[in-house]
Amino acid sequence: MSETAQVPTDTPQVLLEHHLKALRLPTFLREYDKVARQCAAEDVDYPRYLLRMSELELLDRERRATERRVRQAKFSVVESLDRLDFLAIPSLNKAMVLELVRCEFLLRREKVLLLGNSGTGKRHSSSSLTSSSSCGSGNGTMCSRRVSSRRRILIRNV
Repeated sequence: MSETAQVPTDTPQVLLEHHLKALRLPTFLREYDKVARQCAAEDVDYPRYLLRMSELELLDRERRATERRVRQAKFSVVESLDRLDFLAIPSLNKAMVLELVRCEFLLRREKVLLLGNSGTGKRHSSSSLTSSSSCGSGNGTMCSRRVSSRRRILIRNV
């Protein structure tokens, strides 16, 4: 009489976690059980479960890539246009700044030159544009400053 080997019930889970680590899918590894329970409770089919998991993985990868590019760029300060008070600086052209945030100037390979008196939002705008254009979208940009009687800030493709 042959004895059948007892396979531990947690073997598939251990193998799955091993494969997810080997495939470098950290979000899948972290979230698969929780999302599986949610999908089971909602009676979601397998393709939709995989869709949710792949969306989570992609979003997390984009977030990590942006964080990595910010670290690599070694920005002294990372600004966001959310904090820019357009009402406090009425001379700042809000429409132009919001157009620049879309980073279409990078696709057209155009240069951006910000000129203005002290306190008009040049540094804040350039920091947020540089971080959003190079770090958020994955485009390579360079920010150079030349301080003279007027501050010039140039953002260009590299």
